[in-house]
Amino acid sequence: MQDRLNIAVFVDYDNIEIGLKSTLRREFDVALALDALKERGDIVAKFAYANWGRQEGATRQMAENAVQMVQRIPSPRGDKNGADINLALDALEMAFTHQHVNAFAIVSGDSDFIPLVNKLKEYGKTVFVVGGKAFTSTILQQNCHEFISFESLLPDGDKAEAAPRPDRDRRGRDGKERDRDRPERPPQQQRQRPAPLDLELAMPLVERALQVLERRNVQPQLGLLKSTMLQLDSAFSEKAYGAGSFSEFVEKLKNGNFVNVSGTGGRYVIERKKGDHPSAPQLKPEDALTPLRDVLENHRLECENGVPADHLAAWFKEEQPNVDLTHYGFQEFGEFLNYAQDKTVARVEIDEEKGVTVFLGAEFYPPAIPEPPAQPEEILEEDEPQPYVEGQPTIFEPNPPPPKPRKAPARKRVSKPAASKSTRPRRKKTD
Repeated sequence: MQDRLNIAVFVDYDNIEIGLKSTLRREFDVALALDALKERGDIVAKFAYANWGRQEGATRQMAENAVQMVQRIPSPRGDKNGADINLALDALEMAFTHQHVNAFAIVSGDSDFIPLVNKLKEYGKTVFVVGGKAFTSTILQQNCHEFISFESLLPDGDKAEAAPRPDRDRRGRDGKERDRDRPERPPQQQRQRPAPLDLELAMPLVERALQVLERRNVQPQLGLLKSTMLQLDSAFSEKAYGAGSFSEFVEKLKNGNFVNVSGTGGRYVIERKKGDHPSAPQLKPEDALTPLRDVLENHRLECENGVPADHLAAWFKEEQPNVDLTHYGFQEFGEFLNYAQDKTVARVEIDEEKGVTVFLGAEFYPPAIPEPPAQPEEILEEDEPQPYVEGQPTIFEPNPPPPKPRKAPARKRVSKPAASKSTRPRRKKTD
């Protein structure tokens, strides 16, 4: 395998654009994704898939970043998955024909790309997924080599106002012109980088990675520790814990007396604390689903028709005041909902206009109990007199008397009629 990664980037523009607008209230900036990937290797190809006739405002930023725009012409029936199929075919073709490309980056949150990710890994390719934690399938996050969240790419304390919507936003998904006087989203609704998680939540993963390196008799240095942690959990990011780099993350662990660190000049060696720092019982993400089920059940009627995610978050906070989602590893409520969707507790629909709408998950609608198979109708036989076998009891009496022989009915003798006299009239004798 090559030491340096040559990365081909494939952008599912429609998916990433709607996801960011609905969850982070932000426009998609392809430069943020490309800058994050440049830290991991050389970008040798960049493709973005959309119906660019309706995305006139986005074509400029694609051209400025030298991204090749692949036109997707939808069929008359809608062709919802057209971009997914084109992207997957082009990525596989490049994997077969360009041997120097040893890494692929998929900028999307669609779980339909899981087969593509698995197939690229079968051919020995490194796979990155770039998306938002609030709308990228957790299954997709856990099956790539590294998941890069857009939340971690946002700068701290970003005060920039919302960029004016380009002219492409004047058209709906159906291509019809919208009202030009429609009010824009207020700038204060833009989501900033969420609050960092407690370092203690990262310790189970850190200790597990250090144990793996100890079993391999490998000295746990910075780069090797991070690559091992990503092998165990591809969704790990040091920025989720308030660190700008992995070395800063290790420095925070050292200052918190979680690990022993030796060495200088960037050649740190990290060792576990053995028995010095008792760890609190770790809460698992699935443990937070129980209070969510209670809230959904309390508002079952509203959730059957769909409720905004902000309303559900308010109900959850009011009815479960003792539940802090950060203790379960979730930075935001939207990230928690995305996890609940993969566990079939909730169903989330993302729309550019309506935002995030939450419905009851599949587990609230268990399958109906199958009806028992129809039994064949019993043919009732007519009661017939039971045959008698001499010496054997019957159901009527133990020793029934033998049946009396029936006398044949006497035949009546039919007398033959007497010969009748001739009825012919007699002739009178004439003198």
